[in-house]
Amino acid sequence: MLCDESHDMLTAYGVWGPKKFLGREYEGISRMTYLINEGGAIYKVYAKVKPEEHAREVLADWA
Repeated sequence: MLCDESHDMLTAYGVWGPKKFLGREYEGISRMTYLINEGGAIYKVYAKVKPEEHAREVLADWA
């Protein structure tokens, strides 16, 4: 978890942008997970995260 008030890192990872909720458009953060390996490289990207099953999915992919 980090704080990115300037949105620089959020923009770099592609998670900051337009969203819609109840017909209203606004700028916000998309729910995504990046699995990063020991060398610092992105191993896998989860663009559509469902909280109920996500932890099991990540653990299975990392094993």
